[in-house]
Amino acid sequence: MKNLIRICLVIILIFLLSFSLNAQAQQPYAKLEKNKNIQAKGLIHKLNTTKDTLILQSDKKINYLYSINKDYGRDFDVYVDTTHYRLPLNKLPKGKHVLVAVQSPKRIVFVVKILKDIPKSETVEVIPKETIVATEPTKVAIRGNDN
Repeated sequence: MKNLIRICLVIILIFLLSFSLNAQAQQPYAKLEKNKNIQAKGLIHKLNTTKDTLILQSDKKINYLYSINKDYGRDFDVYVDTTHYRLPLNKLPKGKHVLVAVQSPKRIVFVVKILKDIPKSETVEVIPKETIVATEPTKVAIRGNDN
C-alpha cells in the first residue's frame, strides 16, 4: 500500500512539473501555416530559428510578395524579383496575415500569425568620438605647361 501511494505521488509531481516547465519556455514570436498544395512545393517558406524572420526560397524567381487584410486591401506590397528573400516580421503588427507570393503565373498563399510584438532591431551603428579623425586638405601644386 505504501508503494502505491509513493508511485501516485511521483506521477502527480511529474505531471505538475511538466506544466511548470512548459509555462516557463519562451513563446515563439510567430507561427507559419504553410501551403501544402502540390503546386506550391517549388516555394520553400519557413521561419528562421528565432521565428522573427520569414525566409522564402525557390528555384524560380519570386516576383512579388504582398499581404491581404480583412478588407481585401494590401497591408504591404514588396517587389522581390529574386529567388531568395527574407522578410523581417517586426514590420507586421500582431495578428493573422495572409501572404501571397507571386511566381508568374502562380500565386502561392500562406498564413503567418504574429503571436506577440517583435522587438525592432537597432541597426544604427554609433561611431565613438575617439575614432573620428579630421584631416586638413592638401594643397596641390599646379605646374604650367613647359613647352
